[in-house]
Amino acid sequence: MTGRSAARSLAARIGAATPPGRERSVDALRALAIAGVILGHWLVTALVLVPAPGGAGLRDASPLAALPALAPVSWVFQTLAVFFLVGGYAAARGYRGDYRSWLRRRLARLGRPVAWLAAAWGPATLGLVLAGVRGGTIHTVLTLVLDPLWFLAVFAGLTALTPVGRWLVGRLGAGAALLPALVVAGTDLARFGLGGPGWLGWLNVGAGWLVPYLLGMAWAGGAFRGWRAPAAMLAGGAAATAVLIVWAGYPASMVGVNGAAISNLNPPTLAAVTFGVAQCGLALLLRPALARLMRRPLAWAVVATANLSAMTLFLWHQSALVVVTAAGAALGRAPGLVTAPAGAVWIVQRLLWLPAFAAVLAVSWLLLHRLEHGRAAGRGARGPRSARRPRRSLPPRPAPSRPRPGPRAGRAASSGVADHVTGPGAAAVHRGAGTVHDVIDAA
Repeated sequence: MTGRSAARSLAARIGAATPPGRERSVDALRALAIAGVILGHWLVTALVLVPAPGGAGLRDASPLAALPALAPVSWVFQTLAVFFLVGGYAAARGYRGDYRSWLRRRLARLGRPVAWLAAAWGPATLGLVLAGVRGGTIHTVLTLVLDPLWFLAVFAGLTALTPVGRWLVGRLGAGAALLPALVVAGTDLARFGLGGPGWLGWLNVGAGWLVPYLLGMAWAGGAFRGWRAPAAMLAGGAAATAVLIVWAGYPASMVGVNGAAISNLNPPTLAAVTFGVAQCGLALLLRPALARLMRRPLAWAVVATANLSAMTLFLWHQSALVVVTAAGAALGRAPGLVTAPAGAVWIVQRLLWLPAFAAVLAVSWLLLHRLEHGRAAGRGARGPRSARRPRRSLPPRPAPSRPRPGPRAGRAASSGVADHVTGPGAAAVHRGAGTVHDVIDAA
């Protein structure tokens, strides 16, 4: 079987395993958000090689500090609001009242990939210490590697508040998002206008991201059916953000910049919230076009696979950057990799390194994605014989000539794909077959 026909066969099987009523545009939005975060980090994060008497070390730097005109780049790649929008949608659709078991299941799917990240970087950190690597370098590396965990902590907290969110949305509709937005506005007023302590800003971590989360819950409840409300969100959020940047002194960058007095992201500011509302409006406006695109089998196969491995990609993309940077540091001052991001030339040089980052992340995915779904993936990894064991509760196969599906084939995105596709890619899909019906719950 040729590569093209194998890909088409794989796409057809994934499409056949997808429930007919699945809102594929939601998965497409998550995939776009994942891509935005990954590319954004790879473009605006630099580990600069710094000579020192005790041995060279690495420090983090941002091209946005030297090139503030690049701030609009952060508007494209800072897509966290879309993550929380989709997360609120998924929580509202998936919660059925058995709160303890539902929460335990969702938190387990968030925590399992984190455990593997810790299992890998714990010994790696010890190795760096024993090798005599400078403490500042270790701190910089671990800060980058562990940075995605703050997102998971906030997401877990909002997930635990899902029943409260449903209650609010049930009574106020999409207007429920105004409540946490007012909390953010009040906190910013206290911090920046009344001279309050800086620690007040951390109240915005929960309140700020609760805004798109509640918008997602309202979406799941039937809000935003037409284009007018999303268009108003886009226009109003963009206008409010522009006012805050131009007249209220908020930074133009939607990500943190080294040396800046204020960060819009750490902790979130009112500008980050209004920008997130604009992003959510744009995402909802794009949904019909994404739904049409997802009817194409190959496009849907790519998106479904990305969603099945959402946490693996999210948690390990910074590790890929660190690995490539460490290799470049060992070879010397590799341009665009360990050199200071001081000009536009650096941006071009960094773009040339993106395939290397992607290659290392792809290897990480091949090694780790099957662990993201725990025991379900482990059972799929036992081999073709166990995978063909019949399951009585499964519906009959539409094509009797094909082999019987695996134990989870009624729910798995890639059930039986390995029967028709050979090679490492097929084995990886077979081993890592997650639950396409519940893929939106994975992150």
